[in-house]
Amino acid sequence: MNSSPWFSSSLISLPIPPSLSLSDCSGQDEQFSLVFTVTSFMNNFLTLPNGFIFDRFGTMATRLLGICLYTTGTLMVAFSSSALSMLLLPALSFIAVGGILFLITNIQVGNLFGSHRSTIITLYNGAFDSSSAVFLIIKVMYEGGVSLRSSFLILSVCSVIHLLRTFFLMPNTHIPYPLPEGFTYGVNPGMSNSYNVEEIEKTRETGMTSEGEGPAETDDMPLQSDDGQQSENSGKVASFRSCVQSWFFLWHLVWLSVMQLRHYLFIGTLNPMLNRLADNDSALVSQYTNAFAFTQLFGVLCAPWNGLIMDRHKGKPLAPGETDKEADLRSSSLSLFLTSLQCLLFSICASSPLLPLQYLTFILQVLNRSFLYGGNAAFVSIAFPGVHFGKLYGLVMSLSAVVSLLQYPCFALVKGALGGDPFYVNIALTLLTLLAFIHPINIFYHCRKLTNQREDMAGGAAITLAEAKM
Repeated sequence: MNSSPWFSSSLISLPIPPSLSLSDCSGQDEQFSLVFTVTSFMNNFLTLPNGFIFDRFGTMATRLLGICLYTTGTLMVAFSSSALSMLLLPALSFIAVGGILFLITNIQVGNLFGSHRSTIITLYNGAFDSSSAVFLIIKVMYEGGVSLRSSFLILSVCSVIHLLRTFFLMPNTHIPYPLPEGFTYGVNPGMSNSYNVEEIEKTRETGMTSEGEGPAETDDMPLQSDDGQQSENSGKVASFRSCVQSWFFLWHLVWLSVMQLRHYLFIGTLNPMLNRLADNDSALVSQYTNAFAFTQLFGVLCAPWNGLIMDRHKGKPLAPGETDKEADLRSSSLSLFLTSLQCLLFSICASSPLLPLQYLTFILQVLNRSFLYGGNAAFVSIAFPGVHFGKLYGLVMSLSAVVSLLQYPCFALVKGALGGDPFYVNIALTLLTLLAFIHPINIFYHCRKLTNQREDMAGGAAITLAEAKM
């Protein structure tokens, strides 16, 4: 879903086969819908193998693959034509997959900022969300006389910037969290006694178990709810399998999937909904469509608000016995709850038959989408071990992409049995959105249980000490 505004804007600017009549664009619309459907699904579903590549081969290899895919995609668009219009299908898929590889490798940059870690992670997701601004610029340039081929060739040349950043400003493997004292990387001559990522990774690999579990570091344990699995004090990092089987992962998948499905259905039914509410007034529909497109650009401004909510406890003293992981998790529960509440309000407004109310719907939609994907990445980085981040982030995105395929039966139901009116489907999805509240509530009670356990242990220790003095 975080790619949908990007692709919508890009498809506006792509070459249109002249064989299609200007008075009948239905065939063109169907082809563009196919491109959008395949590319948006590939964008999410292939995040899983991309995550494995990142965890296994590190930052440099992952970014080089992303650069190759992205550059190939932009070149294919640049040299596409009406006769080669089918190039758009693999081209946009390459651009989408390359973009998600960039995002996965950029998320770890948040590890460098300590107390602002979640803010940086959500900022990167917001920037990815607002990438449609690039294609709006291309569209304006095209209307001003700059050819699409020239614009996409310029984008291809800009890959040199990605190469320079990959070789000089990014590590070969991963950025660890928490950072070791004196940690440096990149081109930094003249500094002695500094750490580098490769040495840290080798040290961690020596602590790996034969089953592929992570190093024996208590601080990287996932904080799972009462599922009978490894706990934070078990002495070693949980395996990838135990993370996937935890209640935290399950409810996080439900949280992401139901809200993503709600956004997909809203995007898919937006144009017919506006036509129905505006009594097919094309000028009025165009006004609301432009307002929706404009609001999509503000994702990069909205996303960091979520990170600030998650980082609000940083710099404050921890409670006795409380770990940084637990404090991060406690803060994430508020972020997840607010995201669920935003989606509920957005869904209610989207279900309303009042046309002027849709301006508020557009604002809530971009705000919620920014919170949703930024919060998703931040939560995975907080709740689970860093050695599994790429795989878990990819898995949750891939599974949510499979759930999002339910939009197509919903579309068929709206067009068929409901006669084009999505009201009852919107009501059903609004009720389904209530499931998203289970996730933050579960985390809240988990943190509360940990707090009670610490207090009981402190009380028991005090009683034992008092008895020993008697």
